Parts: sequence; C-alpha cells; structure tokens
Amino acid sequence: MPFARTRPLWLLLAPVALLAGVWWRHAQPPAPAGAAATASVRSAPPVQAQMQPRERPSTAVGPGLALGPRDGFEAQADLYRYARQLADDARAGNAEATWMLSRVYDYCAGYALDPAGYAADSEWIAGQVSAGTNTLLAARERVGRRCAGFAPSDGLGAQAVQQQRLRAAQAGNLAAEAALLAQGQPLDRSPAYRRGVVYRVIASRDPEAYLALSPAMGASASGDDAYDGYVAGNQFAQLAWQLAACKLGLDCGARSALMTSYCANGGICSQDDSQDFASFVFDAAVPRQGAQKMDEMVDTLVNGTGAPS
Repeated sequence: MPFARTRPLWLLLAPVALLAGVWWRHAQPPAPAGAAATASVRSAPPVQAQMQPRERPSTAVGPGLALGPRDGFEAQADLYRYARQLADDARAGNAEATWMLSRVYDYCAGYALDPAGYAADSEWIAGQVSAGTNTLLAARERVGRRCAGFAPSDGLGAQAVQQQRLRAAQAGNLAAEAALLAQGQPLDRSPAYRRGVVYRVIASRDPEAYLALSPAMGASASGDDAYDGYVAGNQFAQLAWQLAACKLGLDCGARSALMTSYCANGGICSQDDSQDFASFVFDAAVPRQGAQKMDEMVDTLVNGTGAPS
C-alpha cells in the first residue's frame, strides 16, 4: 500500500536541514517508489466556518471540555468536538480560541484529508521492519484517535489554517502574529514590525508564541537586519526557541502535540517512545560539542535577555 505522505503546515516547525540526520537514525521505513500522494492540503475545499455537526464514529471523549483553549488542545481525546467549541468562541471574537483552532486544524490536517487513506498508510507502515516504526505507528494512531470525525469536507488545509491565524492575529493574539511571520506572511513586512514581534514574544514569555516564532529565527533569519542581536540565524537557534518554549511551560512530553507532530507528520521519531522533546533534541540533533552553546541560547531566551537593548 503506497504511503500517502500528507504534510500539513506544522512542518514549518521542523528545522529540516538539521534534523534530516534524525530521520535516518530514528525514522520510519521509506515509502515505496512511485507512491501516490493524497490531495494536497493547498487544494483542500474551504473550511466549514460553522463546523456543522454530523454523525460521528464512536470515539472516547476526554473529560473537562470546560478547560481553557490551550489546556484543551493537549488534554482532549476528541479534537473534532473540541474544535466545534473553539469555533463557537472564535466566532464570538475570542482571539485565543481562534489561534488554538488553527493549531487543531494543523494537527489534524494530514488525517482529515483522507481518513481511510491515512489508516491504509498506517497499515502499510505496520508491515515494515525498521527502527522507529513502533513509535511512528503510535504517533499516527494517536492522531487518528484524536482527530476522528474530521473529513475532507472540513477543508483542514493550508488555507483554513492561514485564515484562522490571520483572524487571531488581527484580534490581537501574539502567537498568531508570530506564526504569520514565520510563514513569511507577517501583518506588516517592515523590518521594524518584524523586529518588534520578536521583542514582544520575548517580553510575553508565552510558550505558544515562542514555538510559533521559532521557524522565523532559524537559518532563514541569517543576514536579516531585523533580527540582528537576537538568538537567530541558524537551525540551532530555531531549536533553541522551541526548547525555550518547553521550559516556559509548553507541553513537550513524549505524547505531546509537539512530539506527535514531529513523528506522525514529519517521520522524525525517537526510538524511545518515552523520550520528551528536550531529551530527543540533545540525543539526536545537537552534537556533543554544541550542547553547552544550545543551553546558553535557551537560557538567554528563557531569562528574557534575548532581546537586544
């Protein structure tokens, strides 16, 4: 069965050049030659703005739908149901709910494009023998369980994610502003604005904003005067922002959305399914001689001293 490598926008968070070696050391089995991909996320139909209910498969629902948007994103077993609650709050103008709705869409996009194809891909992977296969399967099954109920008609593609982020940013959500900047579509392209976003993220100590901004601070920031003096300009800087997000409170555990998405969507999987993000990065992506430098960059960001005076 061909492996349909559907990759949602979340992969903007993966410093691909640095972590390519992780893929080969910890990775999934290779897809067969000539594998046919499912429909691109960029060609998905527009998202259903009203999140209309429809008959759902039997899926366990986690307790506490009254949790806040951020807690709910990590805690809920049923992201389809949780997305409907977020959509109600987003329509009421809640910027935080709108931002988290974009994260749900991003997390579930690979599954929602073709649930049957996603299951078939997992079945094909299960028949392979390779390091990291069990972890990859567990991550994909976790996505499938949590995203059950979404369908291609929901249009959980790049356009839907972008629309939600833009709405959240315009409503004042800093993480959404950072995400747009990282996607190369900031609210304002001026160097002063882009530099100001980085300054505000550091001042906020908001782990969601740190994570969202991290791709902008990687290699793409090299030579950009807007980021002069910041922790920026190489793939290690991008990882440093992600590790700082973990230290500031982002869930970075073995079964967190961060680790699950790296593995299920990117094929970047640890052989140890109990390993959290920080342990995985230092084990697989940071050379021994670079560990101290990485610690220094992370401490600079966590302590709020990463902003030039």
